[in-house]
Amino acid sequence: MNLIRRTIDIDETTDSRLSEIAAERGQDVAAVLAEAVALLDSVVDIAGPDVAEDRRRLDDFNKTGLAVPLDEVKAWVASWGSANELPRPTSRKLR
Repeated sequence: MNLIRRTIDIDETTDSRLSEIAAERGQDVAAVLAEAVALLDSVVDIAGPDVAEDRRRLDDFNKTGLAVPLDEVKAWVASWGSANELPRPTSRKLR
């Protein structure tokens, strides 16, 4: 594999967290960053947001008032892989 050296400026908190993650995984920071970029690339469409899809979803919410509160989604995701994994939250009338 050809390696390219890049210099980036990051804050101390990010640097510490990168070092912690690398140590936990037995990897170097470059490997952690490579995985992070690959993950970002797999979930974010760099070509641009799908504004039409966002508009459709907002219109659906405005018509039905059905949604899942963000705090419930965050709690559900945080529970993944734990002994007390939460069930997937369901949408309900929020307004």
